[in-house]
Amino acid sequence: MQRIGVFVCHCGTNIASTVDVKTVAETLGKEPAVVFATDYPYMCSEAGQNIIKEAIKEHHLDGVVVCSCSPRMHEATFRKAVAAAGLNPYMLEVANIREQCSWIHKNKEEGTAKAIVLGRAAIAKVQLNAPLIAGESPVVKRALVIGGGIAGIQTALDIAEAGYPVDIVEKEPTIGGKMTQIDKTFPTLDCSACILTPKMVEASAHEKITLYTYSEVEKVSGFVGDFTVDIRKKARSVDMDKCTGCGVCQEKCPSKKTPSEFNRGLSNRSAIYTPFAQAIPNVPVIDRENCLKFKTGKCGVCSKVCQAGAIDYDQQDEIVTQKYGAIVVATGFDTIKLDKYDEYAYSQSKDVITSLELERIMNAAGPTKGHLERLSDGKAPKELVFIQCVGSRCSDDRGKPYCSKICCMYTAKHAMLIRDKYPDTNVTVFYIDVRTPGKNFDEFYRRAVEQYGVNYIKGQVGKVIPQPDGSLLVQGSDLIDNKQILKKADMVVLATAIEPNPDVRKIATMLTASIDTNNFLTEAHAKLRPVESPTAGIFLSGVCQGPKDIPETVAQAGAAAVKAIGLLAKDKLTTNPCTAKSDELLCNGCSTCANVCPYGAISYIDKEVNDHGIREVRRIAQVNSALCQGCGACTVACPSGSMDLQGFSNRQILAEVDAICR
Repeated sequence: MQRIGVFVCHCGTNIASTVDVKTVAETLGKEPAVVFATDYPYMCSEAGQNIIKEAIKEHHLDGVVVCSCSPRMHEATFRKAVAAAGLNPYMLEVANIREQCSWIHKNKEEGTAKAIVLGRAAIAKVQLNAPLIAGESPVVKRALVIGGGIAGIQTALDIAEAGYPVDIVEKEPTIGGKMTQIDKTFPTLDCSACILTPKMVEASAHEKITLYTYSEVEKVSGFVGDFTVDIRKKARSVDMDKCTGCGVCQEKCPSKKTPSEFNRGLSNRSAIYTPFAQAIPNVPVIDRENCLKFKTGKCGVCSKVCQAGAIDYDQQDEIVTQKYGAIVVATGFDTIKLDKYDEYAYSQSKDVITSLELERIMNAAGPTKGHLERLSDGKAPKELVFIQCVGSRCSDDRGKPYCSKICCMYTAKHAMLIRDKYPDTNVTVFYIDVRTPGKNFDEFYRRAVEQYGVNYIKGQVGKVIPQPDGSLLVQGSDLIDNKQILKKADMVVLATAIEPNPDVRKIATMLTASIDTNNFLTEAHAKLRPVESPTAGIFLSGVCQGPKDIPETVAQAGAAAVKAIGLLAKDKLTTNPCTAKSDELLCNGCSTCANVCPYGAISYIDKEVNDHGIREVRRIAQVNSALCQGCGACTVACPSGSMDLQGFSNRQILAEVDAICR
């Protein structure tokens, strides 16, 4: 008969406030096979772990149950303690009596009863546990960064500086991301290009960094330490090795009516283009959908004027396959579409613009050369209104339920810059709350109000009405004075919500990474593992994980880089032994398990089996334990029940169910 030890944690008052831990320990101590049971205030502490170690040795335990918080928190801690005492670490079970009992029950009797039931289930399972031995897998000393904005650039630079090769895959023709579109940064009002451009140049010139611009990740397979990635290099129709970046092709191109993505559609570009002057690489791309050569076959001006002979109309997409040990996702963000917000007249008036469009207008390289002017008539506005939280903090399905975090600060920045450069322009901001949670942020906002005279009105705007004379009538409320406001404006700026890049869901699917209901990538633990994905080897950098400003993004980029470097620094990784295993007598070779396996860990072999004295060759499933991550999808899908998960077998699960039901 097995000898089981039970250890119940108080977790301070987290558990003990709504669970009678002493009663739990005493009750579980009477279970068959349990020879020792105790409780302790902090079982995860050094003293608590020593109690477990001493009990294993003194009572000759061959199984341990710890009733504590989630195994996501401390399963690794307790496994190390068990192993240190000479017991196989997989002869441990953790019953989660904090999240599943104390935190959801106010009634102590209910919480205690449920904790006892969960403890019984863990005891039943641990009796069927078998010693498992973790394997080893090699680590490819190369990293992939998906996304070439400031987050991706900083992550790549930090990894490269540690001495590891790193590839950046960026879907746009240039690296830089949204930060390239910004004029100034808060709260210092530094020139965005002056900060970012040196980083872009450094990334391009670094011997350890390879740039794949105008490229997308096509396919990802493998596992932590050994990912195989297919990268699609889209055809630029320009030979990057021959191009000198002279720009003559863009000047001579007859097709110049395509809205510029970089200028948010406020100006036009040619069919062959580089997004902006400091683009890296400084090699243009032919937009085949708008190029006359590809549409009619009758142009070819760019090829004629290119002295370097770099134009290649026959160029095709190229698939590059590369192996990586770690992958960092830095796919960035975009602003929400405003087609559901007709009340702000964005589609009705050229003078209703978004904050990002204002950034381009105020930029010296923008469509108006940095001059603040109405897009409708080119006149300088005298009355300018900002509307906050457009699409943020929405209770309906039009927008986003979360705060976009950066809007209050960039609106204060815009207001200050306008008042500084155009002191005769009146600026009014309609806001719900002013949120300034950052170093020198609140001081920055107060400068806008006290020094620059920006008029802040606490209240929402119900409607923006275009007037026959070209002006805009803003209908809002003043909650402090408790009155309705009708304000005439020359220009209205909408602080629109931000959301993850639309491609993030596709990327998450390929990486088997988790996303939340708002399509932000989910971290493994909000506090303890904020830059790690629940999928091993996948790390998160920047706004793909949640709204944040540039300093916070750069900080997270560095953190993600450190985690990736820590992985790449290892020669071998310990693999999880809780992998799937096929019963060859039950397997019928139907391929269902292989079809659902997200890691490509299942293949098939023809093998001679002895089924009750009958020898025959069958097609059976074979699991590559190095690739298998123990997700259990195959065990659920298998119609014959041949697939089982080591450490979580059908017998073990049923034993838990029986213990709960008795």
